[in-house]
Amino acid sequence: MSLLDHLTTKYPDAQAWAMGDSPEMANQLADLVVKGIKTASCGSLAAFLAEASSPKVGSHNIILDGQGNPVCVIRMVSMRLLRFYEVTEEFARKEGEGDLSLEYWRQEHKAFFTRAGFYSEDMELVAEEFEVVEAVPFD
Repeated sequence: MSLLDHLTTKYPDAQAWAMGDSPEMANQLADLVVKGIKTASCGSLAAFLAEASSPKVGSHNIILDGQGNPVCVIRMVSMRLLRFYEVTEEFARKEGEGDLSLEYWRQEHKAFFTRAGFYSEDMELVAEEFEVVEAVPFD
């Protein structure tokens, strides 16, 4: 039984997914999650609604690295809607990326959402906060 199979058996309703839009970004973000630096994430409401099964508060999710290997299991502790321009310095810090500033967050997320074809200053985001419930041991 693979590690992913083991985790999906242990957390039967868990979705398995990688963060970001490239293997390199998935590796970087997964590392931040495992280290407890990244405790929040966000995505466009449009992308969220397009998912077959979206996360919800209390749900478990298996975070994958850029090669599709599980690195940890998280539990969603809060979700809320906000507009891109409403993101706060506090939320940017919880995202755990770069220098943790709101300026860095805006720059990088504008680039990310532009690549995905979703960006606008007033776009709606699903802002998620989570906690790591199980880190996967590395060989």
